[in-house]
Amino acid sequence: MLTNYTRALPLILKHEGGFVNHPKDPGGATNKGVTIGTLKRLGIDVDGDGDSDIVDLRNLRQSDVERVYKLFYWDAVKADQLPSGVDYAVADFAVNSGPSRAAQHLQRIVGVTADGDIGPKTLAAVAKRDPGDLVNALCDSRLRFMRGLKTWPTFGKGWSRRVAEVRSVGLSWAEEAPHVRETAKTEHEPRVMSKKPPVSDISAEAPKRPAQAQVAPKPSPAKETAKTVAGGATGAGLVVAVLAFGHAAWTKFAAFADWVTWWNN
Repeated sequence: MLTNYTRALPLILKHEGGFVNHPKDPGGATNKGVTIGTLKRLGIDVDGDGDSDIVDLRNLRQSDVERVYKLFYWDAVKADQLPSGVDYAVADFAVNSGPSRAAQHLQRIVGVTADGDIGPKTLAAVAKRDPGDLVNALCDSRLRFMRGLKTWPTFGKGWSRRVAEVRSVGLSWAEEAPHVRETAKTEHEPRVMSKKPPVSDISAEAPKRPAQAQVAPKPSPAKETAKTVAGGATGAGLVVAVLAFGHAAWTKFAAFADWVTWWNN
């Protein structure tokens, strides 16, 4: 993780200690974990006498230490791109046993080619795993490797204590930064649902149907017969009324005509 180097370095240096030149240490003379070989590779010349030797190693400056660890260990295992906790576990392994070996152990755990070079495939495989599980698996693998070394009887106790502390800190850091596992996409992924809140069947508005032309209902035969009868009765009544009125009028007209005839005579 990008921001973890500054807090990982003091923990690493605590395990490395000061100047040591143990005859059984294959790395030779070291100071704060920086070997004489690394000192020569970088051309660190503290006393300015034109070479890099034990004197320069004894008087190593903090800026030189930070430069060595960032360049040869932290960056070498791509720690800035590893999950929190895993970064520290891999980097400390790299300081203790070499960056390539630490990378290979991580690669075997995540199931990619163990070529000792952490690249995109390794990082993608790491991203799919739980960081806490990786910290535990890496520390277990590291201990198995150390137990097989000829120097285990001499340094084994200190190494065991160091790995136990790395495991504890690594797990703590992994818990601080919750991890979301990446999952591979497939052809049968469920389709994306609408972000709108669901509406219940009761409150949902029913879909509107297209407007239809209003068609008058067909009258039944019984109703038609009733109308015909009613219409006939009404017509018959009207005829009777007209005939009655006409008869009365004719009677009056005939009487009037008779009166006129009588008057004229």
